[in-house]
Amino acid sequence: MVARANGKNLYWFPIATEKVEHYERCLDFLEAAGYSFASFTTDGRRGVRAMLLERYPNTPFQHCQFHQSQTITQKLTQHPKLEAGKELRAIALTLAQSNRTTFTSALDQWHKKWSDFLKEKTFSEERKRKWRYMHEKLRSAYFSLRRNLPWLFTYLDYPNLNIPNTTNTCDGSFGHWKSKVRLHRSIQHDRKKKMIDFLLESI
Repeated sequence: MVARANGKNLYWFPIATEKVEHYERCLDFLEAAGYSFASFTTDGRRGVRAMLLERYPNTPFQHCQFHQSQTITQKLTQHPKLEAGKELRAIALTLAQSNRTTFTSALDQWHKKWSDFLKEKTFSEERKRKWRYMHEKLRSAYFSLRRNLPWLFTYLDYPNLNIPNTTNTCDGSFGHWKSKVRLHRSIQHDRKKKMIDFLLESI
């Protein structure tokens, strides 16, 4: 986990999997070091969002638009077969060029058109004849957009803060470091850790 600002790595420590407590540890360190936070942009982990909104209720929170688009693509694929899926993905792809009012209107119109379609059910032998929704992935994609909508356009509400609408800068840095580490994938674990520390210290 790396805390990074203005092109400089401020704090880092190794983790196996991301947990909310790791974010809290990072924030505790930065606060103790005298740092404050103008805004937060995250990839959409609900636990992290809940923690940040509770801990910093007056600090703007932005849900990464790129990760939101990726979520929709994962659920609908790049080439949805259903017309409803094609239309919903087209709406999702306008995120970066849209605003809260326009996007919400488009989403509302889509749901009005396809609401009955979303409610279609069928019975499943695998679930001992329990019913299920026929278009579960489509429903999941729609409700993901609806659930995250309050934070998808926060960056437009605070133009003076220059809030990033994606986490691409951070993700790009991780990609750069990983590519360097992969060049030496056969080295021992302790030496690999030293190499990573060196990379992070030098940037």
